[in-house]
Parts: sequence; C-alpha cells; structure tokens
Amino acid sequence: MMKTVRNVVRLRRIQDVAVAWRRVNLLAFSLVLVVVLIGCSSDVTSSALSANAPNASKDNAASQEVQAASNQGGTREQTALPGSEEFGLSRAELVTSIEEVESLIAECMSEAGFEYIAADYNTVRTAMVSDKSLPGYSESQYMEQFGFGISTLYTGHPPQQAQAGTPARTGLGEQNVQIFSNLSPADQVAYNRTLLGENTDATFAVAIETEDLTRTGGCTRRAIEQVFTPEQLTTTYVNPKDALIEQDPRMIAALAEFGQCMRDAGFDYNLEREIEPDLRRRVHELTGGAPIESLSEDARAALAALQEEERALAVVTFRCEDRILDPVESQVERELYAGRQG
Repeated sequence: MMKTVRNVVRLRRIQDVAVAWRRVNLLAFSLVLVVVLIGCSSDVTSSALSANAPNASKDNAASQEVQAASNQGGTREQTALPGSEEFGLSRAELVTSIEEVESLIAECMSEAGFEYIAADYNTVRTAMVSDKSLPGYSESQYMEQFGFGISTLYTGHPPQQAQAGTPARTGLGEQNVQIFSNLSPADQVAYNRTLLGENTDATFAVAIETEDLTRTGGCTRRAIEQVFTPEQLTTTYVNPKDALIEQDPRMIAALAEFGQCMRDAGFDYNLEREIEPDLRRRVHELTGGAPIESLSEDARAALAALQEEERALAVVTFRCEDRILDPVESQVERELYAGRQG
C-alpha cells in the first residue's frame, strides 16, 4: 500500500515536473515570440516614422513658426501681412531697396561719364516725408497755398534748381546738386537726361513716395527695374497694404462717403490716389515739360487756372480725408498691424 502510494506520489511529481517543464518551455517560447514581434513592430514603426519624417518635420517647422510668431506678438496670418511702408515693404526692405537703387544709379551715371554720389536712406527718406510740406507751413496751410505742389510749384527747370526743401531736390542730396551746378548749361541738360530721362521732376525720392514709378527714366529707371518688380512698375499697381485695408467693410463704406464728399464739392474723384497722377498728366499736357517762361500766353493762362483748381482740390481732399477716411483707416490698420513693427 505504502509502495503504491509512493509510486502514485512519484508519478504525480513526475507529471507535475513535466507539466512545469512544458509551462517553462511554453513561457520561453512565448517570450521569444514576443521579442520577435516587438522587433518586427519596431521595424515597422521605424519604417512608418521614417516614411512620415518629412511631414513630421514640416509640422514641427510649422509649429515653430507659429510659436515664433506668437512670441513676437502675432499669428501666422499677421506675419503674412505686407509691410507698412511704400510698395508694401517693411522698413528694413525699404532701406535695402533705396540703397540698392541709389548704388545702381551711381554705377549707371559713371558708365555714362557723369559723377553721381549715391544718396543714403536718410537723404531719400527726408525727401519723402517733405512731400506736401515746407518749413513754416502746417499741412492745411501748405494745401491752401500750394495744393499738392504739382502745378503750383511747376517751373519746368531741373530739380536741382527747385526751391530748397522740395522733395525732388532734397532726394538728390546736396552733393549731387553741387555737382550739377558746376556743369555747363549743355552738360546740365545731358546730365539730367541721363539721370532722369524725359520727366526731370520724376526723381527716385518723388517716385517712391508717390508709389508711381511709371514716369521715371534714364539711369533712375534702369536702376529701379533691377530692384522693383515688373508689377510695381505698372500704372495699375496698388500698395498691397492699401488694398488689404480697402477690403474692410468699414473702409468700403468710408471710401464711398469720401467719393460723395468730393463730388459734392465739384470734383469727380473716388480715391485720393487718383488725384496726383491726374494732375501730373494735365500739367504735362499743358507744358510738355518746358520752362514756364517759354510757354505761350494761352498755356500760361491754362496753367494758372489749373493751379487754382489744384489748390481748391487739395483743400477739399484734405477735409474729406480728415473727416471720413483717416479715422477709419487708422482703426483698421491698428487692428491689422497690432504688435508688428515696420
């Protein structure tokens, strides 16, 4: 009986060991299988990550761009806004563009046998901000006496001989004014023809301030074409910042009211930027760019009438803008460019 029991116990132990061994083997196999599966999964995952790496990098770059914009007080939409300077440039871009153009003008003039010293940014900028202003005059006083300074300050003489402080002369820089003054009359004509082409009043400073590059010529035009885009050289070009502001419903309503304000005063203009190009065209039609003293009596009388019209037009424009456009434009621009510089 005892032997039988021992045999049964031994048999059970053997069976238990066998079962345990099978369990160990099964566990070992399972562990191996798990390791293999993990390795395969790792390879698959690695391949998937590798395949998606460019998109992940793009997403990461986009995230960094958003974060950078946020750190600068803006959003991605804000960073895409055009600059707030002329031609939709930022301040840094404007500085670079002016310096590049002036350097190219100097090279072009030198190739033609003339001396021209590239004006620096501050010189050109001073001319740009001196537009429609003279020392001792407020803006409204200037408008009353000189209008926009187009027909009223027209002489037909070279810009170097214009009144001191006027944009055309200021933007050339006093060094170049002196260079011009030391030339003979015949060389002065050749100098300005080389520098400015047919429209000697269309200096670079005037052109960039009025955002109208179409009238430039000579070396000035040649330099501008190398720095500015073909679109910016067209007559239909509109500053992208202005275009963006004018899309705002509030500005659309304000522009309609401005146009009505102008018509009520007898002037058929819908936009302020239509006025100066129209006046310059009419002056050129009357004078052909010739000096006033060489004009016929009829041409002088027509020019005098245009000057009176310009003065009245400038006063009305100033009042309509100040009352209707300026408050709305300032508000829209503040909202668009909040937190941005330049």
